[in-house]
Amino acid sequence: MIPVTEFRQFTEQQPAFRVLKPWWDVFTDYLSVAMLMIGVFGCTLQAFPTHYSLCLGNFCITLDIEEHKVMQDKIICLPKRVQPTQNHSSVSNVSQAVISTTPLPPPKPSPTNPTTVEMKGLKTDLDLQQYSFINQICYERALHWYAKYFPYLVLIHTLVFMVCSNFWFKFPGSSSKIEHFISILGKCFDSPWTTRALSEVSGEDSEEKDNRKSNMNRTNAIQSGPEGSLINSQSLKSIPEKFVVDKSTAGALDKKEGEQAKALFEKVKKFRLHVEEGDILYAMYVRQTVLKVIKFLIIIAYNSALVSEVQFTVDCDIDIQDMTGYKNFSCNHTMAHLFSKLSFCYLCFVSIYGLTCLYTLYWLFYRSLREYSFEYVRQETGIDDIPDVKNDFAFMLHMIDQYDPLYSKRFAVFLSEVSENKLKQLNLNNEWTPDKLRQKLQMNAHNRLELPLIMLSGLPDTVFEITELQSLKLEIIKNVMIPATIAQLDNLQELSLHQCSVKIHSAALSFLKENLKVLSVKFDDIRELPPWMYNLRNLEELYLVGSLSHDISKNVTLESLRDLKSLKILSIKSNISKIPQAVVDVSSHLQKMCIHNDGTKLVMLNNLKKMTNLTELELVRCDLERIPHAVFSLLSLQELDLKENNLKSIEEIMSFQHLRKLTVLKLWYNSITYIPEHIKKLTSLERLFFSHNKVEVLPSHLFLCNKIRYLDLSYNDIRFIPPEIGVLQSLHYFSITCNKVESLPDELYFCKKLKTLKIGKNSLSVLSPKIGNLLFLSYLDIKGNHFEVLPPELGDCRALKRAGLVVEDALFETLPSDVREQMKAE
Repeated sequence: MIPVTEFRQFTEQQPAFRVLKPWWDVFTDYLSVAMLMIGVFGCTLQAFPTHYSLCLGNFCITLDIEEHKVMQDKIICLPKRVQPTQNHSSVSNVSQAVISTTPLPPPKPSPTNPTTVEMKGLKTDLDLQQYSFINQICYERALHWYAKYFPYLVLIHTLVFMVCSNFWFKFPGSSSKIEHFISILGKCFDSPWTTRALSEVSGEDSEEKDNRKSNMNRTNAIQSGPEGSLINSQSLKSIPEKFVVDKSTAGALDKKEGEQAKALFEKVKKFRLHVEEGDILYAMYVRQTVLKVIKFLIIIAYNSALVSEVQFTVDCDIDIQDMTGYKNFSCNHTMAHLFSKLSFCYLCFVSIYGLTCLYTLYWLFYRSLREYSFEYVRQETGIDDIPDVKNDFAFMLHMIDQYDPLYSKRFAVFLSEVSENKLKQLNLNNEWTPDKLRQKLQMNAHNRLELPLIMLSGLPDTVFEITELQSLKLEIIKNVMIPATIAQLDNLQELSLHQCSVKIHSAALSFLKENLKVLSVKFDDIRELPPWMYNLRNLEELYLVGSLSHDISKNVTLESLRDLKSLKILSIKSNISKIPQAVVDVSSHLQKMCIHNDGTKLVMLNNLKKMTNLTELELVRCDLERIPHAVFSLLSLQELDLKENNLKSIEEIMSFQHLRKLTVLKLWYNSITYIPEHIKKLTSLERLFFSHNKVEVLPSHLFLCNKIRYLDLSYNDIRFIPPEIGVLQSLHYFSITCNKVESLPDELYFCKKLKTLKIGKNSLSVLSPKIGNLLFLSYLDIKGNHFEVLPPELGDCRALKRAGLVVEDALFETLPSDVREQMKAE
């Protein structure tokens, strides 16, 4: 008996794999079942059990065959006529060995019973064992091998067909991809987000779609130019114009379902990246189909030639006369008639199987199966950013379409950046409610009510419900889309974008043109600057912060700022080598310009001369060795900051006498060794920052600038303070921290308006009692000196409190108790 149930392992696969079996694979599977039944039926007749059940899948056949003795042998043979033997005496003794071939005369009817006639055939006198021996040896030697092994050949060929058809489901390199794909496909098909995304799109009327496309075209027209280089990836290209989710349907997808859908998007991305790298599935399917076609041709060829060898009558000539007395036999193949019919039936099935495989090859090579276009899905759903796929990913989708195109349609939702961003937007809106956002409101440096949002997956639509918002700060948020609903923020004046890729709706741009006053952009590459910022005609302050490579910075270009008619403050923190031409376009109305150059040498500063209305200029870390001559042409200049350059000499300071409005001069954090006497000509100077230099001597001429209110000389090598300091009657702030001063002139205490005095980290040993003359003193730093006792006159400084007195605790205890109590009192 053949246990047919063991054959299941050749065709078994996970039920979910059926989605990757097109109609021809299903059809050939049924043909394989039919051919397998033919083979098993033939083998059953060869083995011949009296009762046999054949089950394969849902197909079961029960064979009940009545056992006849005549059917126990596969072939039945009878000896042919031969010449009789000459020894008649041996006939009576060895009746089993010799047979007379002369037919006996028919018996005469008996007179007593004339109607009874005994019929007899030719006698051979062979016993049963001899017949059985003859049958077996004739079966082995005389019967053609095809007639003997036909059912086994059918069985083997069918099993090979089954293995070829299902091998790609079993091979580790392909089955893992298929299992992963089927798993993701099922989850995508059943995901509530798929249904919602398709229903939202199908719910749009055609007019709304047309409006959306026209808006997209207008936005692209506005963003032409540098924007083309900004779009480096598909994710940026496929960001929709708006992600405003209807609040009435926001609760249709709960948080858990939203997180599951979000995880599906990530799985699809990683799976696509992995599967598109190769085409092993396509190659294996083609090879197994080619192998089936070759096998079909071989089977048809040899079966057609050998089917005629299945004959009912077979002549058997074998030399076994010594054992049986005969050597010529005529045999009857008992299964010949049935095998002949089965072989013709089998050939018909194989032919149909082969033609189906040929059609499969035609389908494989006629169509480009390593590329898959979602064009029909894009047209039907309106989701325009679904990308086309290739290699094994494309091949599996082609196979899915043969099963049910709905699978591909629902799966495509998870390939769309638009769909993913809508899902993220929905989750974001549920997470960041207006009440939660209001808790993050704070006042910024410009005294505006600011909402900082850092490292979010997007911009929540709920932000636009906080109508009191004045400043919006977005930091490290990718793919930000500013929708038209920003027009609800009537008080919005400031926008900060730090390392954010931003798109903007045309209606939102119109609103920002009229209302935005301050824009701050932090970027990694100049191509990331939002192109729409050049159209903000009412913008007053623009802050650009970014880092450029040295090769690019030599040819750095900005779009023209000519349309920024209201721009007054421009700050560029980068590593440029010259002032961009775009800055010159706004030079006529620019009032403040800041260039923080990160140590890169700034050359070609002649463009500064065109900025005639400039009142504040900062050239920080520009590797300047001299004060630029172009600065002396800025007659309206009021404040100059040359912090952290490489200045060693400031002899050019004499030319500052032409800048009669200059009130603030910052030369700190340089390598200046001395202050020239010409500084006395800066009669309008009020604030002088000279800290962190290498000055050793203070010229007395410095104090002829009698309008100075703020003087910072900390972190130098100064040893002596000239008594002329008493001339500075307007002095409010004086710092000589971290110098080498050993004594202070008494004239210092003539500066009775002094509020802050920093003399810490010097070599002072005595603090003059005249310090009590500084009635407005509120901050005094004397820590790090050699004082042994503090003068009680500190108590006369009524504005000085303990928090404003920086001194060692032990030294503070040297003050009288009433003075200490006075300072500790609030």
